[in-house]
Amino acid sequence: MADLLFADDKTASRYTLHNGDDLVSVLDYRDDGRTVALTRAFTIPTFRGHGYAAVITERAVDAIEAAGDREILPVCWYVGEWFESHPERAGLLHQRPAG
Repeated sequence: MADLLFADDKTASRYTLHNGDDLVSVLDYRDDGRTVALTRAFTIPTFRGHGYAAVITERAVDAIEAAGDREILPVCWYVGEWFESHPERAGLLHQRPAG
């Protein structure tokens, strides 16, 4: 999977994952300057079953972590389950104030 092309399409607020010329998966987001809400992971139906959603989620989390100035809010159910499977990344999650 190292040959996959990951990109941040900032104008569309979407991460993209290509395998060669084929768009295989997208991850939509909303960035308010403090928190990146990952709102929808989607793999093109003909490419499902190859782990592309996990790859795009991991690469997006890596990119957000590398920037170092945002927390992550997993709105999409898939992203939430990804974080449950990767508890070592929980420090990146947006912490809602106690109230």
